[in-house]
Amino acid sequence: MSIQNQKNMLLEYAANHNWIVYDIYSDDDYSGSDRNRPQFNRMIEDAKAKKFNIVLCKTQSRFTRELEIVEKYINYYFPIWGIRFVSIVDNIDTDIAGNKKARQINGLVNEWYLEDTSDSIKAGLKARMTCGYYIGAFPPYGYNKDPNQKGHLIIDEEEAEVVRTIFNLYNSGIGRTQIARILNERCIPSPSEHKKRRGIVKNVNSKFTDNIWKYAAVSNILNNEVYIGNLVQGKTYNPTYKSKHTIPAPKNHWIRVENTHDAIIDRETWNLTRLIWESRAKPCYAPSEKDVNVFSGKLICMHCGYRLNTGYNRGKRFFRCPTHKFNKNSCHGATIFESTLKARVLDEFKKNLEQYLNEETVENGVDINNDDADKLENLRKSLEEIDKKYSECDNCIKNLYLDKLKGIIGEDTFISLSTQFQSDKDELLLRRGRVEADILHFEETINNSESKHEIIRKYLSFDEFTKTMADILIDKIEIGGSRDNRIINIYWNF
Repeated sequence: MSIQNQKNMLLEYAANHNWIVYDIYSDDDYSGSDRNRPQFNRMIEDAKAKKFNIVLCKTQSRFTRELEIVEKYINYYFPIWGIRFVSIVDNIDTDIAGNKKARQINGLVNEWYLEDTSDSIKAGLKARMTCGYYIGAFPPYGYNKDPNQKGHLIIDEEEAEVVRTIFNLYNSGIGRTQIARILNERCIPSPSEHKKRRGIVKNVNSKFTDNIWKYAAVSNILNNEVYIGNLVQGKTYNPTYKSKHTIPAPKNHWIRVENTHDAIIDRETWNLTRLIWESRAKPCYAPSEKDVNVFSGKLICMHCGYRLNTGYNRGKRFFRCPTHKFNKNSCHGATIFESTLKARVLDEFKKNLEQYLNEETVENGVDINNDDADKLENLRKSLEEIDKKYSECDNCIKNLYLDKLKGIIGEDTFISLSTQFQSDKDELLLRRGRVEADILHFEETINNSESKHEIIRKYLSFDEFTKTMADILIDKIEIGGSRDNRIINIYWNF
């Protein structure tokens, strides 16, 4: 009832102050640190459009726990948009002079709370992984989560039989691509499709998901120790609580615990799989300049949305849709030779140059002013110095707060010193704004001197379309149609 109680409190407060409620923005089951809260973002858009003039919260932390968001909206954009911010419990009101420092200190305390909470959660999860508990959101293919014991896996016999089939087929000499084809021909749902059918995950648009078996899914199963009863976790980690993106962890940091649950595959089968895998492994080598795929990551099948894979036919590189490779009935199967694609890209690029760029105009372009470039570099250095001093002030306030908690300094001393540091931060923010404005001015001056035409001019004289050119100039390329009627849609970055 917490959310409803907050709504009642806010409605009562608004009624007592004769305020008319424009709308209620409530993000149930979302953390205050989540910047992608749908209702929060809708409120920001409505505030920007000036559909109301007051934002009312129970506490400032209900608006956000991040100091960066406090500074960005409450202390910067809201005054510009004419929005008053009021939080009831912690007595925050942007209409009250001198209230800014209290908002910033609240934001700082909330930020520390988020950081401490994140560290505590990570420590708890690491402890559970070390004890052999499974912490993943979804169980591995072949298993279910034990409803009677949190963190324990139990075998799903229907999926487990598919896992055994994959290992047996591979150990009998059948490759991973052929195994995927066999599973698709038998109409066995892929791991992601199986989750959707059971309601574990929901995806309305299945066009761009792995709804069929592919090489990667088979490889993942053949290399996962979970099927012999072991848990290997902690392969990725989140470097900061402010981001949801994870990065790979070094292998020596992985947490491996044996015999945590019932095995689907016996050790003899597993060991045989490892021997076959190692015997088939191809040595890695650094590709030469001629071997580099110019269009790597750029090619998409027009029919199913998957990225095209690379193949070779008599030494000639071609690109093909992987969906058609594993299930011929699910996609028309876009294919194209690299030489054909390069010729088409070169031809269209030259036509664009003829249409949008006149070499004579380029030659008469204005050179970049070296003095402006030097000034821009000095301004950027000044900005780094300001940010460094701002961070030092933040650390000083944090240390003061910790000294206050330990009883080293009193409340009055804390307020006096933190107020001074906050005043320094305010001055630094003003200086930062002026420096950023100067940087923007010089960047615009330089950009006007070196226009897009100047950049493209570098590629007026070339013999071949290179990967560097593709990375800069091409967003994506859609391949579709048939061999007799090939469709190529090139999306340029200019």
